Amino acid sequence: MTRRMAFVDGQEGTTGLRIRDVLAGRDDIEVLRIDPDKRKDPAERARLLNAADVAFLCLPDAAAREAAALVTNPKTCLIDASTAHRTSPDWVFGLPELAPDQRARIRASTRIANPGCHSTAFILLVRPLVDAGLLPASHPVTATSITGYSGGGRKMIEQYEQSGDPVLTAPRPYALTLAHKHLPEMTMHAGLTVPPAFLPVVSNYYKGLAVTVPLHLSAFAPGTTARDVHAAIERRYAGERFVRVQALDDPDTLARGFDVQASNDTNVVDLFVFGNASQALLIGRLDNLGKGASGAAVQAMNVHFGLDEGLGLESRVPALSHAH
Repeated sequence: MTRRMAFVDGQEGTTGLRIRDVLAGRDDIEVLRIDPDKRKDPAERARLLNAADVAFLCLPDAAAREAAALVTNPKTCLIDASTAHRTSPDWVFGLPELAPDQRARIRASTRIANPGCHSTAFILLVRPLVDAGLLPASHPVTATSITGYSGGGRKMIEQYEQSGDPVLTAPRPYALTLAHKHLPEMTMHAGLTVPPAFLPVVSNYYKGLAVTVPLHLSAFAPGTTARDVHAAIERRYAGERFVRVQALDDPDTLARGFDVQASNDTNVVDLFVFGNASQALLIGRLDNLGKGASGAAVQAMNVHFGLDEGLGLESRVPALSHAH
């Protein structure tokens, strides 16, 4: 068995901690550790980055760019969890389900940009419709996303869990300047030519995310029904291990109500289509710390190395503590 070296640069952040926890359960990966006193030492970071077969950059954008510049070993594969490289032509978007040739691109590249949590659900819903010619690339799409507060990182987690601020008990829309950092990748990788109008909402629970895309059927090719929309999405992801397309107008959801957290502790994206004679409602649900962050990064690593894509990412993984 080949044993590979992995380094998590930014291992104390929410995504870094979870990647480290997932890799700790694998005997084919040795996780390199940095001395806490040297976490900001460029020379020590460079040594570990270049010693690794794969390095995960769990850093702010500017720091991720700086880390990437430290890598001189051509064999080191970088998987960047920041937004710094998600639309860069020199980096491959690390969403294996994006297109039929995406896995081959991930295998061939040593520069992989991990998708964002909101954008993963949005892209998986919209891209098949654009590719099928049902939805024009120029259509002004709108989307809303509700997410748990862990998506905001350590500071937001502390704010929700320690501050006692009554304002935090209700859902809070944010990114009201209409310039959310995921918009460029949402636009590019969904195949759109017009950025969507996107409203994210953070709520008072730890994790779980659902992106909703409402569409009038008049926006589609003439004669398109909600059933056609559902069929196009279902065809695209037939046989995919980590994308589950639920039944049209899923009866369980209609009977019980929508559970935003039902995909938590998995690497699965659940996709839904609800519709009537004139409208369709698309919903993508995932664990924002799993398939929306760390799970996606480990999945991309598995694809890159030609391993079982689900290694360490069973359909339901144990809940990982966030009390670090």
